[in-house]
Amino acid sequence: MTASTAPQTDRWNVWAIVAIVTVWFTVILGLIFGHIALSQIKNTGERGRGLALTAVIVGWIAVAAGGLFAMFLLIFGGLAISSQS
Repeated sequence: MTASTAPQTDRWNVWAIVAIVTVWFTVILGLIFGHIALSQIKNTGERGRGLALTAVIVGWIAVAAGGLFAMFLLIFGGLAISSQS
């Protein structure tokens, strides 16, 4: 059984372009736009899947890095504060 995909077109998906640009400035919006683009590309067969996928991957890596950084600050900040008292 093969997956049904839309035929390829020469048009670029605008949301994919917006996602790859936006993810460098506002991670959450880049992630949202990337997921929108992937959904549209799946249905329409437009170009830009690589751009959208890159935006989504970079966005989730940035979210994970931000979460790790926040945990680092909480743990070591709390240790620094507790050692002073």
